Amino acid sequence: MSGARRIAVYGPESTGKTQLAGKLAAHFGAPLVAEYARERWDQQGALGLEDMLPIAREQWRREDEAAAGATGLVICDTDALTTMLWSDLLYGTCPDELRRAVEKRCRNYALYLLLDIDTPFAPDPQRCFPDPADREKCLRIWRGALERRSLPFVLIRGDWAAREAAAIAAVQAVR
Repeated sequence: MSGARRIAVYGPESTGKTQLAGKLAAHFGAPLVAEYARERWDQQGALGLEDMLPIAREQWRREDEAAAGATGLVICDTDALTTMLWSDLLYGTCPDELRRAVEKRCRNYALYLLLDIDTPFAPDPQRCFPDPADREKCLRIWRGALERRSLPFVLIRGDWAAREAAAIAAVQAVR
């Protein structure tokens, strides 16, 4: 691994991860690693269980490439832990290779910024859970994944300005 510190912008769908990741990358002048799953969906349509491992591998490749060329921060719009959680949630299983690799690679992040569900749900063909109870369940799953692994995280909540300010402060604390 390089000396770059990876920051994962993480959480359930429709919480502003992509927007916040872009703002953080601009603020810190850091490379941004976009969410590959969204790109793959746009290219081929709906995704299935067979797509989970290739999605994770490409996400890792892109992160590693960004980290190899960076000396400070790398901002990641999601991570493969998210891919694993979606696989379990949508398909009831996850490829073993993905699960094993995630358990190792999730330790590569200096910080996870866990985005709360206190934002309005924005409909999108790629999103599955507009119901408030389902959104709460997803937040519990995402948070539990961090807590069970004792991964460093900060819960980011509030309006967009508050989220951005809290995220910048949290990232500055780990730089």
